[in-house]
Amino acid sequence: MIEKGFPAIASRDQIPARGWNVLREDLPTPVAILKQSALENNTRWLREFTSSLGVDLAPHGKTTMSPELFARQIGSGCWGLTCATAHHLEVYRAVGVRRVLFANQVIGRANVQSVLAHLSDEAFELYVLVDSIEGATALAEGAAALGLRRPVAVLVEIAAQGQRTGVRSVEQGMALARFVSAQPRLALRGVETFEGLYGHAPPEQGLAGVEALLRSCAVLAEAIDAAGLFAAGEVLLSAGGSDFFDVAALRLRAARLSRPMRVVVRTGCTITLDHMHCQAAFERIRQRDANARLPEGSLQPALEVWGHIQSAPEPGRLICNVGKRDVSYDWKLPTPILWSSESRVKEMPPGHATSALNDQHLYLDSPLDTPLRVGDMVGFGVSHPCTTFDKWRVLAIVDDDYDVVDTVTTAF
Repeated sequence: MIEKGFPAIASRDQIPARGWNVLREDLPTPVAILKQSALENNTRWLREFTSSLGVDLAPHGKTTMSPELFARQIGSGCWGLTCATAHHLEVYRAVGVRRVLFANQVIGRANVQSVLAHLSDEAFELYVLVDSIEGATALAEGAAALGLRRPVAVLVEIAAQGQRTGVRSVEQGMALARFVSAQPRLALRGVETFEGLYGHAPPEQGLAGVEALLRSCAVLAEAIDAAGLFAAGEVLLSAGGSDFFDVAALRLRAARLSRPMRVVVRTGCTITLDHMHCQAAFERIRQRDANARLPEGSLQPALEVWGHIQSAPEPGRLICNVGKRDVSYDWKLPTPILWSSESRVKEMPPGHATSALNDQHLYLDSPLDTPLRVGDMVGFGVSHPCTTFDKWRVLAIVDDDYDVVDTVTTAF
């Protein structure tokens, strides 16, 4: 095995027995790690959250694209997984995932055939989004071409003006619902939205937008139900971001339908959280919890990237061997959270901040009296874990002493 962040060995199965420790410098840097205690805490917290509110979780697998973390999520009681591309679905199916919400529009002959072909397995459940007659027609024609023996389960997607995919009004949604319900190859099973785009707005403005969007989602579902357009079976109402999953759960549960319904939230980043954007969003969730409906405790950041200080070329500047090939930088630059000297980990002193990234270098601005020296290690937290995961094929799982106890792989 030759992978970034690990010595060359025959197989990753050998790693737990090696007794490696990150702070002891047993691994080449940069190295991405996941805290085992945080993963266990977050899995437990999310299970308690969905149970207490009577909703289900179908986490978006694109965050990690890790079969081992998928197994952890399904094993903890998740209803299914969410995907967005035909490739995602192929990976899920290859590792045995039995229920998938395809939270995207499936367009293009090869995409449609690749996705719908999995419905030949009668034990597999698939739900796909539509936001146009053209999209619904593509699915119906694809199902006919494959000779599927059961209809494709679809959810109408609704969104606000100026957002991403989705019909822009309840009226448009009703017109599409009537079209879908008339197609023998399709089964209208629910309504979906994605509120996560409001996560980049100012908090109060974002929350107002989310509330309005979720009201539209519920109103559309109630209108479709009143018109008798849903296919047989329970109705799915789903929303999918990591910033407002509490609001999504509560508002969608409030929908009033004449038949059984299932609310599915699709938060993806919460298994690992992060040290900036997602952590701040979770703190706002805690502040909104006036009725103490959320479980005790908090979600914890699990993902860190560690590197070495390789140069101190001038006062106030340290250079680390971590770069754009190793950490996400699309939302915010990585933040230094810990440092280690002689295998002892310490909190990062105030005044240290990342100012720039190159492909393989990180510019760490520092106070003139910084205790950090060339050869010391620095642990960085990230913002937006998705784009850190896709830079690694293998990540180490460590205990609280930074002993390597396991690994996970990714399949981007």
